[in-house]
Amino acid sequence: MDANAERQWIREAHGQVEDLFVRKPAVYWLDLLLSAAAAWAATAAFFLAPTGSAWQILGFVLAGVFFYRAGTFMHEIIHMTRNEMTGFKRAWNLLIGIPLLMPWILYRNHIEHHSRAHFGTPRDGEYLPLASAPLRETIKYLFQIPVLSLMALLRFGIAGPLSRLHPKAREWLLTKGSAYVSNPYYEKPFPKKERQQLNRVEWLTFAWIMFWVGLTAFGPVELVHWLMAWALHAWTLGLNWVRNLAAHSYSNRGEAMSHLAQLEDSVNITGQTWLTVWLFPVGLRYHALHHLFPGLPYHSMGEANRRLLAHFGSDSPYARACHDNYFSVVAQLFRSAGQVPAEQSAIRNWRSGSAA
Repeated sequence: MDANAERQWIREAHGQVEDLFVRKPAVYWLDLLLSAAAAWAATAAFFLAPTGSAWQILGFVLAGVFFYRAGTFMHEIIHMTRNEMTGFKRAWNLLIGIPLLMPWILYRNHIEHHSRAHFGTPRDGEYLPLASAPLRETIKYLFQIPVLSLMALLRFGIAGPLSRLHPKAREWLLTKGSAYVSNPYYEKPFPKKERQQLNRVEWLTFAWIMFWVGLTAFGPVELVHWLMAWALHAWTLGLNWVRNLAAHSYSNRGEAMSHLAQLEDSVNITGQTWLTVWLFPVGLRYHALHHLFPGLPYHSMGEANRRLLAHFGSDSPYARACHDNYFSVVAQLFRSAGQVPAEQSAIRNWRSGSAA
């Protein structure tokens, strides 16, 4: 499809959903508050129930699932304008972002993920060419899950305050350790205009960590509770880390991609199963739709998906981005990775920071 035809197709698609872009704050607030309340209630059960009991196990599982759902609103927040739903943004930080060591401001880099100049290239913090690299790269990606929580604790509990002792240390942290990414080769200075807000949430997060350190030194908290907190935090982040394997085909080798090419590289999971509801909350199941229209609120995505499929039919770029289930998408990634010789690995482009 040439550039003119692509623009015309996107305009036609937009015409089908143009009435669905209005956010409904009440939906956001209700969903967040219920998810956060369920997450914290399940966390209390996990920590207070008898060790090894069914209630403790259930609390652990449900706390991670609901924290994951509530945490996913970070993605919605990033796509809001600066002055939109500011109270919701603050509430999310207080209920989820700061307690889970993941204030939303560090996800500002996500906007680059929708840029034609960045998407699918080494400059994209959320894209690794796993399907165009040997299988060991996917295994390395999965093996990072247990250390993600430790990295967050080190970032806010140690590196953050220590970096203020020397300008070079601070700049290093703001360049290499101040963005939520899955691409470990991503480097970019944190925007100067956002640094004042980053400073505030850094100190709040550090204070939260010190509060629990104090309770450990002088109160009822024991080291086993830190181990339990790490397990719950890793379970929560791991859900998103594993889900991310079915967000894209991850086959691009570093070339810049058009808007339609971004859609075709992205994935909708349209099969309605318990796993889809659990693993793809707050609109994540419609990831291809999100790349087509990044500003579409999550509560409108189901209706938008139905309209686009009905309008364009089964033989269209949009329909080809739709898949029945998570496992078929991940299986294709593993099959593709298993056929890539080491000397043809696209990861080389990511290590060097250059496109193919």
